[in-house]
Amino acid sequence: MQSSLEDHKAEDIVLIDLGGKSDIADFMVIASGRSGRQVATMADKLLEVAKTHGIKGVSPEGRGQADWVLIDAGDVIVHLFRPEVREFYNLEKMWNVELDSPQESATV
Repeated sequence: MQSSLEDHKAEDIVLIDLGGKSDIADFMVIASGRSGRQVATMADKLLEVAKTHGIKGVSPEGRGQADWVLIDAGDVIVHLFRPEVREFYNLEKMWNVELDSPQESATV
């Protein structure tokens, strides 16, 4: 997943370990694209990666407008944002409040 995001010029890639903190997933990945088109392309490529690796039941949301695309891949939740939308929702801050220490959230 990380290499696909890097290949498509994702910015500010962050991995948040949710293990023991949430029942929704084990990890959350947050990344930015400079435009809606780039965000949509990153999402499409991640869906291809999931399919290639046999990950079933991957559920994308928000691909049409591509301001914020959420990909639910079971154990991993991916949030892809345009920078201004990411700044507005500030998911990193929301999840860091719940983390035991700042080191548990790391840039990938």
